[in-house]
Amino acid sequence: MLPEPAHHTAVQAPVIVHQPAPIQPVQAAPVVVQPGQIPTVQTIVLPDGRAVTGYAINPVQPEPLTTKPVVSRAAVNVALGGVGFLAVCGGLLLLTTFIAALAALIHQLIVLAAVVFGGWIAVQVLGASRGGTTVNIRKAIFKRNHFHG
Repeated sequence: MLPEPAHHTAVQAPVIVHQPAPIQPVQAAPVVVQPGQIPTVQTIVLPDGRAVTGYAINPVQPEPLTTKPVVSRAAVNVALGGVGFLAVCGGLLLLTTFIAALAALIHQLIVLAAVVFGGWIAVQVLGASRGGTTVNIRKAIFKRNHFHG
């Protein structure tokens, strides 16, 4: 069994009916036809047999829509940014390769200079003396690790 509806004591708002205002007929502006530009009269026969006669009016052509590009500009910008990034990475790779090669060249030049300079010093120290003092070590006497000449 359904319970009985409770009686409401609330006051309901009165219903207000609005009547629509009649539309006033609009007077059409007269069409001014320039001489030599009189439109042609056309007659159209409707399917039920009635004939309608009137001036032919050229339909208003809508403005041509601008065609959207196939690819959005954002996609083109992202692609160009990727190409630029790859070009920079390639350049950085070449730069690091160049720096490594330059460091290897400098290292080899230092080693070559050390070998050449060391050889020159060895020749100067160990080479035959020209007019210098000659010491005969065989006649020297060593006593308690001291040289007595």
